[in-house]
Amino acid sequence: MIYEDEICFIKHHSSTIPWLEIHAKSEQKELSDDLATTEHIFHLALKIEKAMIDFYKPTKINHASFANYLPKAHWHIMARFTDDSHYPESMWGAKQRDGKDYSNDFDKFCEYLLDKLKS
Repeated sequence: MIYEDEICFIKHHSSTIPWLEIHAKSEQKELSDDLATTEHIFHLALKIEKAMIDFYKPTKINHASFANYLPKAHWHIMARFTDDSHYPESMWGAKQRDGKDYSNDFDKFCEYLLDKLKS
């Protein structure tokens, strides 16, 4: 776990790209079930997005919330690059190539992100 507060927690999704998940601590199934929690998820998602843009300078930021396998409100934020393994497909799509591994400086990014979340 990277970050936790009274409403949500942020965890790393193991990947070759920077990929985080925000999970509601409550048992809400849909984002519309509790708007205060959802607003907090989106607030964190935007802070993560901005930190990823500033730190990694990605081609694009992807957001996703499928929640079919884990039927609980959560949100994915991914920094995408033209030379990652799946671009321009989604990370759940077909692999396009042996892409660049962006995971080497993930710990430094987490320190950077935590500083941004505190402000």
